[in-house]
Amino acid sequence: MPSPDKTNPITPAGLTALKARYDHLLGTERPAIVEIVSWAAGNGDRSENGDYLYGRKRMREIDRELSFLAKVMKHAKVVDPAQQPDKTRVFFGATVIIADEDDTERTLTIVGDREQDASAGRVGWSSPIARALRGAEVGDLRVVRLPSGSKEWEVVGISYPEV
Repeated sequence: MPSPDKTNPITPAGLTALKARYDHLLGTERPAIVEIVSWAAGNGDRSENGDYLYGRKRMREIDRELSFLAKVMKHAKVVDPAQQPDKTRVFFGATVIIADEDDTERTLTIVGDREQDASAGRVGWSSPIARALRGAEVGDLRVVRLPSGSKEWEVVGISYPEV
């Protein structure tokens, strides 16, 4: 399995979500905006035509996002966590249960940086906590250096998706 350090790792679900967003923008949103801009352009004076001005602005935003998504998908390396050979250590795609010194547990899944969502417990591969947990086994203590100070966590559990 390639090391996610040297690539732009993403889970299969993350890549599917990126493709779905790209397809939605290209197949649904952009054609609708093009239709609005065409209709508005036919109404005459474009300098004070809100539909035309907003439509052109929105089309530029969509085109920028499409370009960005295409670049991300081109350079993304899909890493399937279910294929991880060593499931006793924390690597890309691991779901990790950690506990602090007050025995407050937290469950995190380590995913690609483009699919992170802290509110859902998904942390990016290059985040400070993910970097601190890399390679850890159950029972290991890891110190995470955060802007608010250092915090020590114990790895309580590690799991990966089933094949």
